[in-house]
Amino acid sequence: MSSKKSKAAPLPASSGGLMRFFEDETRGFKVDPKIIVTIPISLIVVSWLIDIFLSP
Repeated sequence: MSSKKSKAAPLPASSGGLMRFFEDETRGFKVDPKIIVTIPISLIVVSWLIDIFLSP
């Protein structure tokens, strides 16, 4: 009966599997994270500048 208990017990959580998952290279378009952060910030700044200089 104790062998059934040990087989049914969940494995301890570890980050080993997650690290291997994120290290895998996938096909597709690669974008630098700096670009992903820079584009929205620049759009916000441009919209503020347009609002400041073109508002009546």
